[in-house]
Amino acid sequence: MGDRLNRVRRKFEPLLRRIFHAYFLLVRGMTLGVRAVVLDAENRVFLVRHSYINGWYLPGGGVDLGETMEQAMRRELKEEGDIDLTGEPVLHGIFFNSHISRRDHVAVYVVRHFRQDRLPEPNREIVECGFFAISALPEGTTLGTRQRLAEVLDGRPLIATWR
Repeated sequence: MGDRLNRVRRKFEPLLRRIFHAYFLLVRGMTLGVRAVVLDAENRVFLVRHSYINGWYLPGGGVDLGETMEQAMRRELKEEGDIDLTGEPVLHGIFFNSHISRRDHVAVYVVRHFRQDRLPEPNREIVECGFFAISALPEGTTLGTRQRLAEVLDGRPLIATWR
């Protein structure tokens, strides 16, 4: 059943992505998202795998109306990883996500001070999540995720685009 679902998801993923972004284009004009580089004491990074799109990503999502970027990041971390911040996050940068839309931007925060009592159970949105050593990222970790990690952990220069 899981393989069949993955095949169907991969087949319709580009169409679904276009539909969602067309909807947001009509509703918002410009879309703004947030992602977080959550690093534990061993410098392992928290990644999530969604049910509706392939690959491993930094946790995050869209900024809702009336919400700041930081509020959205905190909400998404709670929803996707049962993570509560215990210190201040650091804004790493804001990136143009042109492979999604000519109007999409993503703010990335670095989080080092947090509490997570346990990993959340899989749900409709997040089918898998966990902390991974940088040298052992899971297969399918996206290019954008790898780029942000190289910037944060290896001091690579920031690239203005997501990819």
